Amino acid sequence: MSLPKIAGYPLPTASELPVGRVDWRPDPARAALLVHDAQRYFLAPFAGAPIPQVLANTAALLDAARAAGVPVFYTAQPGRQSAADRGLLTEFWGPGIGGVIDRDPRAADVVAELAPRPGDTVLTKWRYSAFQRTPLRARLAAAGRDQLLITGVYAHIGLQATAVEAFMSDIRPILVADAVADFSRAHHDRACEYVAQCCGTVITTADALTELSAPVSAGAGR
Repeated sequence: MSLPKIAGYPLPTASELPVGRVDWRPDPARAALLVHDAQRYFLAPFAGAPIPQVLANTAALLDAARAAGVPVFYTAQPGRQSAADRGLLTEFWGPGIGGVIDRDPRAADVVAELAPRPGDTVLTKWRYSAFQRTPLRARLAAAGRDQLLITGVYAHIGLQATAVEAFMSDIRPILVADAVADFSRAHHDRACEYVAQCCGTVITTADALTELSAPVSAGAGR
């Protein structure tokens, strides 16, 4: 029931991204950036690639978001959870971080390369979706943000669930395909395809950086 060991795989390139139903582009006046579960525990199963590039891409997005005044949110599961708090996750994944926290007290930490900074918001994560049992929806509304740039792990689980729930809350999810990782390239591609066809748009880090550094746009369709 624990996380699988994850073999290395190449990240998708721009030419390999699925063609979507919409073409939402990040707008610095409307977007927020989410770094989803980038904790030592969740990245430990990867045997190298694609994590170094995912971390580098996400770090670049963080720098650009902060420079543009785009709110930054993190999710992080707690190191110790009661049985009631963990709920059905235990039946699928075992004790999670709680199963390793005694031998790795830093297992719940966000990796150093992406460490939160003053002004960022760290949400305690309880379920797949970053919206479940967190104030994310209310925080986005209060900030006047209706786009969510999504990075982190794992694409076909928490990221896909978060994108679907954002869509159902009239928040435009934008999955950054080379700033996320998954159990395999096949899982990664399926998550990108689902988001592109059902609830959001999928772009590259390079495209996101271009948009975040552009003059603020009032385009309603973006």
